[in-house]
Amino acid sequence: MTDIIVILILVVILGAAAHYIYKSKKSGKKCIGCPDGCSTRSSSGGCGCGCSCGSDEGSCSCHSDK
Repeated sequence: MTDIIVILILVVILGAAAHYIYKSKKSGKKCIGCPDGCSTRSSSGGCGCGCSCGSDEGSCSCHSDK
C-alpha cells in the first residue's frame, strides 16, 4: 500500500511539472527556465537572468533548433 501512495505522489508531481511546461509554452514563453520567462529585458539587451535570450547577439541554449 505504501508503494502505491509513493507512486501516486510521484505521478502527481510529474504531471504538475508537465502541465506547467505545456502551459508556459502554449502562452508563448520562449525560455521557461528563466525566472522571468524572458519577459523583461535588462540594460544589456538580454533578459534579467543573463542567458542573453531575446538579445541581438545570440540566444541561450533553450532556443537552439537542434
